[in-house]
Amino acid sequence: MNWNYYNTFITVSADCPAEIGTVPPDKKGGRTKPSLEYELAANEPYRYTQEELMYEVHIRHKELSAEELEARGKEVWDEFFSKPKACLRASMLPKKYGWGIHFNEEGKLALVPKESEEYGQFAEGGRDQVTVLRGMRSSKK
Repeated sequence: MNWNYYNTFITVSADCPAEIGTVPPDKKGGRTKPSLEYELAANEPYRYTQEELMYEVHIRHKELSAEELEARGKEVWDEFFSKPKACLRASMLPKKYGWGIHFNEEGKLALVPKESEEYGQFAEGGRDQVTVLRGMRSSKK
């Protein structure tokens, strides 16, 4: 199964409270999934596919060691993707923190801040061949 998007732009959710792209905070107890998603995607635009980002966030959030990953290899990947997962449309980045997500023709993603000109071009359908999807709402209004 392929979990990736191609030539797609995910807008911020209709009920996103952020006016601008905001860096998600960590908690006292450690890293949060949104902060890990942000760090990986912001530091290396167009490096990760959705699958790769979700998996990398999982192993960092669970603090799996390099030794365990080496020993178990693809088993960890298969185990992670054996259960249904929410896609990045349900991520807190578009739902709460004001980030659009662009996936290029290779399925690699980059964050686009809500306040940017680039965001407006994507969201208004001003980019050829790019499907626009709305981030999922936080509430069921």
